[in-house]
Amino acid sequence: MSLQWYPGHMTKGRRELAALMPSQDVVIEVLDARCPGACSNPLIAELRGAKPCIRVLTKADLADPVVTRAWLAHFGVRAFASTTDNPAETRKKIAWLAEGMAAHRGADKDVRALICGVPNVGKSTLINTLANKLVAKVSDKPAVTKEQQKVTLAKGMVITDSPGMMWPKIEDEQGAFRLAIAGSIPDTAIDYLTIGMFAAAHFLVHYAELICTRYKLAEPPATAEALLFEVGKRRGGLLKGGKVDLHKAADHLIHEFRAGTIGRISLEMPPRAPEA
Repeated sequence: MSLQWYPGHMTKGRRELAALMPSQDVVIEVLDARCPGACSNPLIAELRGAKPCIRVLTKADLADPVVTRAWLAHFGVRAFASTTDNPAETRKKIAWLAEGMAAHRGADKDVRALICGVPNVGKSTLINTLANKLVAKVSDKPAVTKEQQKVTLAKGMVITDSPGMMWPKIEDEQGAFRLAIAGSIPDTAIDYLTIGMFAAAHFLVHYAELICTRYKLAEPPATAEALLFEVGKRRGGLLKGGKVDLHKAADHLIHEFRAGTIGRISLEMPPRAPEA
């Protein structure tokens, strides 16, 4: 199964990004810490080429810290995890990394940095953090930012916030599901029950203890459908005759994941390094 969700403004955004890229010193790619691999847009990699890139793993307070450390090791020294709890640390790291990558410009010139990523990964939150004030609209819905926005920071950096960009056709089914679960794809693009079943199966394999604690289960259900059945029973999804509205249960499970109320959960591990 492939997924297509590519609103018209993204075509315009891609053209604008391609035109802007040569003038930028650094690319800041924003990735959701819960699924950094699925969030890595191949179009951005294609457009930036060899240009230096800082990867910021946002929403790290919602992700499994062990898995996040594995992703940071995978990406290397030009990556760090960010939360909204320590904005000063985020500003410090971005400034230090960007200045080092753009040292060729000289101390008398502002560093030019482009912030990009797929929808709803926290680009606007990051730009507000860097500016230390509200300059970009923040929403929990994807594709809210539709125009580029340039902001000059106090410490000699000019950042451009670009609209969230998806690629035209996502061939990786599991990657598409992860993006949908995390909220980077609108709920209308993939059925809640489909992504809910995928999420339930993942949670049972990797986070069964968190699931049992959250939903007061004596033991993990045997299947993803059985878990949705238990969630539905406990969260107002019962229908006449004792049946459960599995779609409603999936909706609830996904929103609890997104809010972090189940616990700190990651949706994927980094790829293994090839064996020697």
